[in-house]
Amino acid sequence: MTITTKSAEETVALGRFLGGKAQAGWVIGLSGDLGAGKTTFTRGLAEGAGADPAGVTSPSFTFLHVYAGRIPVYHLDLYRLENESQVRDLGVDEYVGGDGVAVVEWFENVPELLPPSRLEARLAVVAADERRIEFRGSGTEWDALLRELETWH
Repeated sequence: MTITTKSAEETVALGRFLGGKAQAGWVIGLSGDLGAGKTTFTRGLAEGAGADPAGVTSPSFTFLHVYAGRIPVYHLDLYRLENESQVRDLGVDEYVGGDGVAVVEWFENVPELLPPSRLEARLAVVAADERRIEFRGSGTEWDALLRELETWH
């Protein structure tokens, strides 16, 4: 299922929509080139989950940011990590599939980290402010959410 957003504000709004539905244990894997909008999307998701969106930044150099809200949002960035042992050494297991929503940028670098049931969002730059976001759910529990996303806007 694919959605095209026409501005950064729309990308945030789409994230906010998902964040409003977020449940503990959700794992969302984000992929896309640098500048594709992964952190922008996460800003909206965190806001939808009740966190202050002003504090949402890329965790590229810190690996993990935690945003407190209705449920916690664990924003992880695997860009600089190369294998599962590096990720496990950082204690990621306590965040993925736990009491909050784990949003994992560059999940494709260590796909074995994520559980079989997850939502994947692949972001691509279409034009200066336009983004194409392709969603895929792994596991049938995502079917209803994907149907809701079809009606988003």
